[in-house]
Amino acid sequence: MAKNKQYSWDESKLVDDVEYALEDAQLFRDLLDGVVQQNMPEAAGLEKDKLLMTPGKLLKGRIVEITKDHVIVDVGLKSEGIVPIQEFTDPSQLILDHDVEVYLDQAEDNHGQIVLSREKAERVKQWDYIVNNCQEGTIVRGKVIRKVKGGLIVDIGVEAFLPGSQIDNKRIKNLDEYLNKLFDFKIIKINLDRKNIVVSRRELIEAERITKKAEVLENIRVGDVKQGVVKNITDFGVFLDLDGIDGLLHITDMTWRRIKHPSELVQLGQKLDVVILGVDREKGRVALGLKQKEPNPWDDVESKYPPGTRVTGKITNLLPYGAFMEIEPGVEGLIHTSEMSWVKQVTDPSEIVKKGQEVEALVLSVQKDDGKISLGLKQLAHNPWDDIEKEYPVGQTVKVEIKNLTNYGAFGELKPGVEGMIHISDLSWIKKVSHPSEVLKKGDMIDAVILSIEKENKKIFLGVKQLSHNPWESIEKTMPVGSIVTGKVSKVTAFGAFVELEDHMDALIHVTELSDKPFSKIEDVVAKGDVVTAKVVKLDPEHKKIALSIKEYLIDSGQQNHDEIDVTGVKKKKE
Repeated sequence: MAKNKQYSWDESKLVDDVEYALEDAQLFRDLLDGVVQQNMPEAAGLEKDKLLMTPGKLLKGRIVEITKDHVIVDVGLKSEGIVPIQEFTDPSQLILDHDVEVYLDQAEDNHGQIVLSREKAERVKQWDYIVNNCQEGTIVRGKVIRKVKGGLIVDIGVEAFLPGSQIDNKRIKNLDEYLNKLFDFKIIKINLDRKNIVVSRRELIEAERITKKAEVLENIRVGDVKQGVVKNITDFGVFLDLDGIDGLLHITDMTWRRIKHPSELVQLGQKLDVVILGVDREKGRVALGLKQKEPNPWDDVESKYPPGTRVTGKITNLLPYGAFMEIEPGVEGLIHTSEMSWVKQVTDPSEIVKKGQEVEALVLSVQKDDGKISLGLKQLAHNPWDDIEKEYPVGQTVKVEIKNLTNYGAFGELKPGVEGMIHISDLSWIKKVSHPSEVLKKGDMIDAVILSIEKENKKIFLGVKQLSHNPWESIEKTMPVGSIVTGKVSKVTAFGAFVELEDHMDALIHVTELSDKPFSKIEDVVAKGDVVTAKVVKLDPEHKKIALSIKEYLIDSGQQNHDEIDVTGVKKKKE
């Protein structure tokens, strides 16, 4: 210290001057030694040791001895101090009489030994260096040394905390993979009071990614082939990392063949060489293609597979309307259910083919622009409808098995796969059939007549009533108007009663023709099951109608006897 500088031991003055005095710590020590020696010469050495032996101080010393486990250092105190040898990470520092800076860890241990630390001295110096030379945002290099709750501890000269959210910009499954590795970090917070530092690796990665993304977007061109890493798989496609930017590989651009999900072709982490299909520099989007690396198999599909070509392939998919067959990689054709059988109405393609089955089919048509090929199975087999008219000429009687009943008729099988329909109107000449189940049931074997054939529509019409004589053709001779008939009442309605005659023909007695006497209710005159005698008053063969009259029968007969026939002419049922 300069001789013209004066210091008072007054406490307030010392506080004011201490900041100035610390500019030269060595001169301050000299002044202190002089004061102590002048006033207390005997205690000077003791006071100096006491002042310097406060734990937490940085001391300069000299290596005086090196043992297997320790380094003995003379720091000018009453005794020498020891430093664990493993704290000297640089072997070049282990030299006798070499000066070294150490940290006073303990003034005395249980054995009265001064304990020093080379490692803590370096940390104190590093902390001072960081405080004086670094700030939030500074980039430092460090080593991950251990895991703690919520993140990792990084050695950047001093220990810094790396939160789990700041380790990487991707999801981390295992923190162990980062241990004992060197990385660059960004200081994001320095707390001087607590002497702790928070760092981030993620911010550096993000900054690097943004820089790379800008560079890649600037230099990338449509048609380029780039390598990317699969980072995400969705239902509609795959996202790849292309040196910091994300590109979308849509499912339709993955392969020329059909796939249900991208995972059929790729997996997470897989490296792929893809073609750049489109670049949107404003939005930072890149469209990718994988199938474009290979020739489009549809380019020459028309010349390779013209209509009429026989092809062999594997069934790849079954849908309600048909089956897809792969003819070659990337080229599939559809076998529609209507093209699977000549004789069977196929509602489920699995009835004919199975997934994975090798089949042969015929090319029916090719729509190159739409990426469609229509195939047929039945075209490779004989079409039984080609000669159906020769096999089943109109008028021929055939034996059929009833397979199905509908509201409008019954279907009978002539031979496997060939059916004919019996319309409800062709079941009986004389009976009014409301449903074919009144006459037939499934499994019945019956005779029928071929009525007509529609070859183009694959329809055969059959008839049952045509096997017998049509009674309506001779009704006027067998049951002329004026003849007397007897029958049983089968149905009573508000307008009259229906009577079933002996040949099963139905006739109607209108309400006005039930009696020659007045009555209030039709039930007073006739009931279901009554046997009646009546006169035929009208015939309509065209519409198959017969009209009867009890009233005219009574008038004509002149009967008034009520023993068996009452005044209405009805012969009562016997109890």
